Amino acid sequence: MTKRDPSSLIRIARENGAEAEAEPLDLGARVRELRKARDWTLEQAASQAGLARSTLSKIENGQMSPTYEALKKLAVGLQISVPQLFTPPQKGQVNGRMTVTKSGSGSGHATATYEHELLADSLTKKQMLPYRARVRARTMEEFDGWVRHDGEEFLYVLTGVIRLYTEFYEPIEMRRGDSAYYDASMGHNVVSVSDEDATILWVTSLT
Repeated sequence: MTKRDPSSLIRIARENGAEAEAEPLDLGARVRELRKARDWTLEQAASQAGLARSTLSKIENGQMSPTYEALKKLAVGLQISVPQLFTPPQKGQVNGRMTVTKSGSGSGHATATYEHELLADSLTKKQMLPYRARVRARTMEEFDGWVRHDGEEFLYVLTGVIRLYTEFYEPIEMRRGDSAYYDASMGHNVVSVSDEDATILWVTSLT
């Protein structure tokens, strides 16, 4: 069987659902947008944030750069996190999206070392790529070198026992319920060390 780089799943997801590079964010416009979405006047928003009306007006009009303390007050007043102040809404995306993947109904992609089941495959423009994997490999020699790709990755062992190999750390044995979070640009491979093929949940960021 021909060996395929598991990171091809990430490339496919990026090609099919990646967003175009975002334009620089206008913080003032973002704050105004959040305020108006709540149907608040400047006075109401300033009161909620504990800021002077003139200060909030200057922030919205780009006439001053808020301090971190002011940003924290804004976030608390708007009932969001500070990072959300710098995260523009995605155009054309309906809020409240959801998809359910019933057990065994994911999109299958088999390789010599893994058998992947893509989850939430019908949802486009995802920020994460979740997939369940049956780990067929038993030795590092079965791989064509390290797997590397952009983003960060979360691994959770569902059944069996695996050994996680990474480029900069000693191999670590992991059992059901164990998890790992790592930079996916660091070389990594997983093998089963239990008698049966282990199964894992992988979630890879696409941003």
